[in-house]
Amino acid sequence: MRLWHQDLIPKLPRQQILGQHRECCALRGKGWGKKHATVDYVFNYSLARLYEYHRIVMNEMENRGYKPDKIWYNAYYRGKSLSFSESEILVNQLNEANYIEQFGNPIYPDHNYDYLKECIDNLKNKGIILK
Repeated sequence: MRLWHQDLIPKLPRQQILGQHRECCALRGKGWGKKHATVDYVFNYSLARLYEYHRIVMNEMENRGYKPDKIWYNAYYRGKSLSFSESEILVNQLNEANYIEQFGNPIYPDHNYDYLKECIDNLKNKGIILK
């Protein structure tokens, strides 16, 4: 499990971009709050940040001709097993998250230069060299 550095999303190969979508779907669903060393930092922030990150991934997928299910563009959708979550907390978080600029760029402060380098090294170890 990994959320790639936000700046790498447009450069990720097919397998990684599709995997990133699956990862975001899992985290937005029953995976929310479940500890995993690589993505624990995500749980330090609101679910709204994950939604904004996931939108970037889905937009990139659409730019490449893939068709992610439109239901994931609904910020309240949490997957088939959770359906929709319109809890007061989530509604408040999403109301605060109308624009990505509110979170800054990158969305996750943890996606700093060191994390970018770590992601690039991880991809190199998989035989993927980005331009």
